[in-house]
Amino acid sequence: MADIINFADLRDGDTFEGYLYGNVNVSFFLSDTPPGKGPRLHSHPYDEIFVVQEGKLTFTVGTETVEVVGGQIVIAPAGTPHKFVNTGSENARHIDIHVTPRMETTWLEARPE
Repeated sequence: MADIINFADLRDGDTFEGYLYGNVNVSFFLSDTPPGKGPRLHSHPYDEIFVVQEGKLTFTVGTETVEVVGGQIVIAPAGTPHKFVNTGSENARHIDIHVTPRMETTWLEARPE
């Protein structure tokens, strides 16, 4: 039997963690990132896959900086520091997939004041 989950029922309206839904082995964010915004440098003990649907994002993954647009996918390998910022003029829509039932993040940059 299929489980149906409404976006509105997700934590914060955009966060799915598999362990909350019958121990599903994946988690993700449904992201709609405004221009100039994005997470600070961090890492995870598992791979993270970014499926960019619309917009323009600039990613830093390890020592590499790449610009991606809707229709592209970025993979941040396990343990690799990464971040992104929306460098476009419109919101960027993307799905950020964590290959784990429970998200775990190590923040590597201080939160801006």
